Amino acid sequence: MKKIILVAVIIFLIPTTYAQQDLRIDTGKSIINWQGSDLLNLNTHNGTVKLKNGVIRRKGILITGGEFEIDMNSIINIGDQYNEMLITHLKSKDFFNVKKHPIAKLEIINTRYINATNLDVIAYLTINDIRHIIQYQSTIENINNQVLMKSKFVIDRTLWKINYKSKNLLINLKDDIISNTIDFEVFVVANQDGC
Repeated sequence: MKKIILVAVIIFLIPTTYAQQDLRIDTGKSIINWQGSDLLNLNTHNGTVKLKNGVIRRKGILITGGEFEIDMNSIINIGDQYNEMLITHLKSKDFFNVKKHPIAKLEIINTRYINATNLDVIAYLTINDIRHIIQYQSTIENINNQVLMKSKFVIDRTLWKINYKSKNLLINLKDDIISNTIDFEVFVVANQDGC
């Protein structure tokens, strides 16, 4: 009889242990850092953009996916004398066309753990309503009942039709060309209780 009860308890617990859990992100603590530059990397601009909402998906202790909405209206430039002019330009049709596409998205579709705290990630990144697969690495930390997921990746902006002064446009002078690459650092903080 004891064996039957033990088996029943184990069967009951297994689905709960490995059930998918959505951990809602803390938008006040989560942030994306960005950096762009000219072709020769002599002049750089960097700033932040906020996450509007999102979840990290987890089975047991393993991160399996996630979905994040990025508020493109929140983009700012840090420490630059051309701040207001630059942000107006970044929000224009030359770059992110924020009026038409106020939300960008990052959707984690697959993860592979390298070790307990590092994983390879495959995700969809949607900017200007254009969706492409990207791959990058993330680190995971558990601090004070929260999950901290740190990620870095670089994109070729022309894949998302952001072609302003691209090096692919031969009409540009060399010293006026903007690098095609944009660097991102994503810091996502999620509550482990799912709230």
